Amino acid sequence: MEQSLREDLLKAFEGKLTKTMNMYLDTCSRCGICTTSCHVFNSIPRPEYSPAARAEVVRKLYKKYFKFQGKILPFLGEAKQLDDSALDDLNRAAYSCTGCRRCMTRCPFGIDTQQIMSIAKLILVVAHAEPEILSMLADVSVSKGESIDLIKQGFIEGLKRLEDEVVGKWKIEAGQIPIPTEVQGADILYVALAGAHSIVPAAAVFNAAKENWTLSFFEAVNFGAFVGDPLKTKLIMDRIINEANHLNVKEVCICECGTAFRVLKQMSGKQSFKVSSITQVHARYIREKRIKIEKNRFKGIITYHDPCQIARNGGIMDDPRYILKNLTDYFIDMSEKPEDNWCCGGGGGLVALGEDTHDFRMKSAKVKADQVNATNASMLVTACENCHAQLSDLNTYYKMDVEVKFLTSMVADVLIKDQP
Repeated sequence: MEQSLREDLLKAFEGKLTKTMNMYLDTCSRCGICTTSCHVFNSIPRPEYSPAARAEVVRKLYKKYFKFQGKILPFLGEAKQLDDSALDDLNRAAYSCTGCRRCMTRCPFGIDTQQIMSIAKLILVVAHAEPEILSMLADVSVSKGESIDLIKQGFIEGLKRLEDEVVGKWKIEAGQIPIPTEVQGADILYVALAGAHSIVPAAAVFNAAKENWTLSFFEAVNFGAFVGDPLKTKLIMDRIINEANHLNVKEVCICECGTAFRVLKQMSGKQSFKVSSITQVHARYIREKRIKIEKNRFKGIITYHDPCQIARNGGIMDDPRYILKNLTDYFIDMSEKPEDNWCCGGGGGLVALGEDTHDFRMKSAKVKADQVNATNASMLVTACENCHAQLSDLNTYYKMDVEVKFLTSMVADVLIKDQP
């Protein structure tokens, strides 16, 4: 590794060393409690898959370049040189962690391994050693934000092809647009994913609730966050912020995408609009009796997987259960406490990496499959695209024999049509 590159990488590393980050890197006592909380380690019990071991990869570089003892006597401080082999170690550590933060909730010191892994991912980005597909997808999202006027008309024409599906779930009033766009002063800007499955059910529920809403021209997912590139993360996030401010909306509703919700909710700073997940909005509609849903249309035992970025990292655990208990009398939780739900194993960009990570994703999420099987459920529900994809793969791999469903589509499928 050339010295100039090493200097650039260390400069990026130093930029992440806040007071809190220094505490995370200085404090670990190696008590081992975190190992009991990691789905990867509990499915594949190898030392390198413990949260502490992942963090130690970054910590050794920290000791070498930012601690006095490591600079003077590196062999005593377990310090490591930043070289090509260190980049390999950082890659293995960063992309064997889904960022679920389950370990943080059990660590006596509250060490946030996800934040430590953000250093690993940033170093890989600066070294141009990050996964190529994640970087490419982030670039595509950034480019779309820069050229939206060129593709806007094609997007609107594509929406027209979905209108019949929306009306099939909820018949709208004469003159009403099934999927509105560019509505100035809308109460809600809905940010969906690419695809009818993310747009049609949500549109039906918004229309049933007589919501003053509008659809965003941008997809919700933030590949910049997956790859750990702060600049791309901000550029992708700013597309939505700028659109919301331009339309002067009161609330931005994020679709079933955990990372998109966490990024906009926790990283956008103070804004004039409220940020909500679609799960929160649907629970609100039911509480306020803005929509009515048919109970027990879905047969058999139903269980729910909490997306880590929405639940453990976003605090939204009661609303999905409130919705499900209005949908069925046969809901059963996977664990006594929602925060004890295992991660699905697909976060942190792993699902987006596709077949390259399939074998690891399946084997490292065995405890999740076991947790699902223990419920004897016939339907497994979630509120995140990544989780849905990963759980569907697990369903096939472990022959769990469940139907994997999105929560939003369930609500849309049982809307009672004779509302006043």
